[in-house]
Amino acid sequence: MRKKKNMISITKNTMVAASIFALSISIIPTKGNVTKAESEVRIFEAEDAALNGLTVKNSVAGFSGTGYVGDFENSSQSVTFHVDAPETGLYNLNIGYGAIYGDGKVANVVVNGEVLSSFTMGSGFGKESAGNILLNAGTNTISITPNWTYFAIDYIEVKPAPEPEKHEVEKKLINPNATNEAKAVISYLVDNFGEKVLSGQHDFPSTRPGDLEYIYETTGKYPAILGLDFIDNSPSRVEHGASADETPVAIDWWNKGGIVSFSWHWNAPKDLIDEPGKEWWSGFYTDATTFDIEYALNHPESEDYKLLIRDIDVIAGELKKLQEANVPVLWRPLHEAEGGWFWWGAKGPEPTKELWRLMYDRMTNYHNLNNLIWVWNSIEKDWYPGDEYVDIVSFDSYPGGNNYSPMSSQYEALKELTNNKKIISIAENGPIPDPDLLPIYHANYSWFSTWNGDVLKDQNSKEHLKKVYNHDYVITLDEMPNFKTYNEDVLLRKLSTIIDKYEKDGELTGALKKQLNNRYKQIQDQFNKKHYKQAMQHVDKFKQSLDNKGLQNNISENAKIELNKTLDELRITLINR
Repeated sequence: MRKKKNMISITKNTMVAASIFALSISIIPTKGNVTKAESEVRIFEAEDAALNGLTVKNSVAGFSGTGYVGDFENSSQSVTFHVDAPETGLYNLNIGYGAIYGDGKVANVVVNGEVLSSFTMGSGFGKESAGNILLNAGTNTISITPNWTYFAIDYIEVKPAPEPEKHEVEKKLINPNATNEAKAVISYLVDNFGEKVLSGQHDFPSTRPGDLEYIYETTGKYPAILGLDFIDNSPSRVEHGASADETPVAIDWWNKGGIVSFSWHWNAPKDLIDEPGKEWWSGFYTDATTFDIEYALNHPESEDYKLLIRDIDVIAGELKKLQEANVPVLWRPLHEAEGGWFWWGAKGPEPTKELWRLMYDRMTNYHNLNNLIWVWNSIEKDWYPGDEYVDIVSFDSYPGGNNYSPMSSQYEALKELTNNKKIISIAENGPIPDPDLLPIYHANYSWFSTWNGDVLKDQNSKEHLKKVYNHDYVITLDEMPNFKTYNEDVLLRKLSTIIDKYEKDGELTGALKKQLNNRYKQIQDQFNKKHYKQAMQHVDKFKQSLDNKGLQNNISENAKIELNKTLDELRITLINR
């Protein structure tokens, strides 16, 4: 979403042109995903639906049925479909649209009177997923209302949602030389992905410590993730007198047990327009600079290209301070590129992807920054720089004040973008999705991170904040693990669980059972004392016991395989200490 910022304050525009209903969903017990009651896709034509302020048209070719419904010109208009569901459960919704007045239009989806999500149209007549929706047994209403105006609706498709696929996310970062701390954070995020959501809050000097203290005073909790910004480290802002030192804030948060996220509202390196309405401090906006990213990247000998490198190097210097303090960073540069309102996205996807890869190479291979977890912030496939350059995918969620919907369609789109092999997060949000709804919709976001100032307070009621921050599904700062020993702690618990499992199954018996339990206690004891070399020696002795030829009758082959695999993983983590 576009941001209006200056050196004093930051606010958030939502681009919502429609009147948004407050979301207050009563949770309906469901039978899970509908799998047998109805397998076929059902199509509902817009010309047969209930229309409010709209007419049926057929002047532009490409529609299905006998026509399409338009024109959506103001927020009061709607097309409403009546859909009978055989049983309560999740259904998949696709919407046939007519983007016949320009592409990129956005519409809201309202299910049974509640604004649930939004979707973005391509060009011409097409179809877009609106994600999963919860329908009640019997008659339901599905309405489409304008977010951005001037578009048409052709039809909707409704079908039972399939059972969600199991995540295939590895505990692995794209940088093979990642620090132990970065590895610990990604391991923790993978362990919780699909199980719980981490709370997050963007912070800014002008409202510090107001936002965090507001959350604590309201809920009794602090967020797990703190979002910071290198906006005032941009050289073209420094040249005008801006200054910032967010690095100590990040170090302090990490030392308190939290995770740090950094964005960068990168003021264009040069060519700031700097006139009323387009001031120098708004130079991250496309309309506030004439800097041409495509030209700079195509001319590496130019001043423009060299200034890109200069700016990247400046921010790398700040990130290096964090690396020296053993602080890993959820690093989210070039955010919201596909919107085009920031200069790094103004020339389309190819220059943005090239700049992302250039930044990755410069920071990783030139500056040797190994503490970064790279967070991509776009849904569109054409903009994606590739799995080898991205650790986590995300989007920014601003559906309108007090709309606590699960944003299912965005989740499903990001899952499809990465073949379900990357962690998915909400990197920025206005309203916080209802934690009751997220598991029902299988919208397994790793974290959310609410924007600062008025957005936090105006788009989330105090009652909602209390519910979120005290919900069992939401992780707060007080629930965070010790990242210094996280990977080893997980593997030691896993090792203990495997031993117990095979003892109970009778596949680990006799003298070997007693010997392995003693070996485990020795590893745990040495690790607790921070005697990591000695702990590793006991790992090796554990493996030797497994290979004792005289005790092979005391253990099954499956038990040996599983124990050896875990011991190998534990040994690697201890070597890296």
